Amino acid sequence: MGNVLTRSAVGSLGINWAAFIVANALKTEKFYDLTGSLSFVGIIIQSLLHSKTFFPRQVIQSNLVIAWATRLGAFLFIRILQSGKDGRFNKIKTNPSSFFIAWTLQAIWVWTALLPTLILNSKKSDRQIGYRDYLGWALWLCGMVLESISDYQKYSFRSDPANANKWISTGLWGVVRHPNYLGEILLWTGLLLSASSVFRPVDYIATLSPICIALMLVNVSGITFLERRALRRWGSDPEFQNFMASTYRLLPYIY
Repeated sequence: MGNVLTRSAVGSLGINWAAFIVANALKTEKFYDLTGSLSFVGIIIQSLLHSKTFFPRQVIQSNLVIAWATRLGAFLFIRILQSGKDGRFNKIKTNPSSFFIAWTLQAIWVWTALLPTLILNSKKSDRQIGYRDYLGWALWLCGMVLESISDYQKYSFRSDPANANKWISTGLWGVVRHPNYLGEILLWTGLLLSASSVFRPVDYIATLSPICIALMLVNVSGITFLERRALRRWGSDPEFQNFMASTYRLLPYIY
């Protein structure tokens, strides 16, 4: 397991640091998310090829990661090409040190998110696919569908000129304020659940994957950042205040 995790960490850092060199020279963030998705795909393929076992569970799980990374990477790349910028980088892309930290954090995020599948792919023995696998993959599917529909709904909303300077509160975005992030947390939790079918006690270090993803999306680059920006734009609007007060942040009836 150690060799796979070390090789994957080095690979993730290498891909993102190489991309940083180009991005810093051009002062652009346009291929930041695309690089993240390519990191997911490249590292998971490398781990599968290195194991040379190709157990059905490994192949299925690896392809689920690739499907998610491909869809999200393509969506985010198309979106930034159309919008021309990513607000997260307005202040830091001209500061090489801060910009470098952002690319390094992405590399760490990729590696952490992949922990369950990397550990799974390192296994030299297998067990029969059972209910835990199916439950985990079903949870991944729910998360994938939720994230995909949420992204499509928000993209369609923003594409309508009539919605300029408005916040989205329709569709899934009227149920919780960040349904796309809920979907992402669900799908990584599902991959942890299915991978755990072959875990030894030490392998449960992989629980860091959904935990760190949830913490990052809630407290770092996701919800906190977006809601601060939204409050600056619409915080004095009574309708927006009512939307914030009446719509759960991430989990219906809970949070």
